[in-house]
Amino acid sequence: MDSIEHRFDRNRRIFGTEGVLRLMKKRVAVFGIGGVGGHAAEALVRSGIGAIDLIDGDRVSVSNINRQIVALSSTVGMAKVDVAERRFLDINPALSVRKFELFFDEKSAEQIDFTVYDYVVDAIDTVSSKLLLIESAKAAGIPVISAMGAGNKLDPSKFRVADISETSVCPLAKVMRKELKRRGITNVRTVYSTEPPVSLPKGVRTVGSTAFAPSAAGFLLASEVVRHFLNSE
Repeated sequence: MDSIEHRFDRNRRIFGTEGVLRLMKKRVAVFGIGGVGGHAAEALVRSGIGAIDLIDGDRVSVSNINRQIVALSSTVGMAKVDVAERRFLDINPALSVRKFELFFDEKSAEQIDFTVYDYVVDAIDTVSSKLLLIESAKAAGIPVISAMGAGNKLDPSKFRVADISETSVCPLAKVMRKELKRRGITNVRTVYSTEPPVSLPKGVRTVGSTAFAPSAAGFLLASEVVRHFLNSE
């Protein structure tokens, strides 16, 4: 037996029939389909979200294979949004997917209509783009959750969900707190880690990452979005 209802039957036992139907009517945008965002997006799809927009201008590289759900030997060189679309439609053929192969910034922002979304997930690495994304979602009145740093982390149990004003330890969260405050932006939900970043050898500038830290952050992002929908309306 194979049907959309059967595929998400285990969800229904927890979410309830009404919850499953509610999720099927939601459209979520995930910005950044990397180590954090890729896992967040897939968790949303497996949770039964009806529509998802994937925004990322990057292509899969060999160095992504250790942690990114879209990264396999067979997908190296492919656009991450293309790989994710194919994977997600294999999970749920009824899913509505829109792809934007672009890096979100001031030049590309006009291509995104935030008013069509029910929730926005920020899994971008760049501070300027994160700030613009949060500003854009807030201006459209759309809920947004932002991932802080997941690199140089070893302990997935240290990730927390909190308002940006309540974050600590994470260097990226410190910068975001300062910049958001300067812009007068408050009430920003985040996923961050209380684990101090692992110190890298002298001269090493590339951030280290693991299979389990970014995925843990991604799953927390997805959980917050799903529970928001289930507890609203």
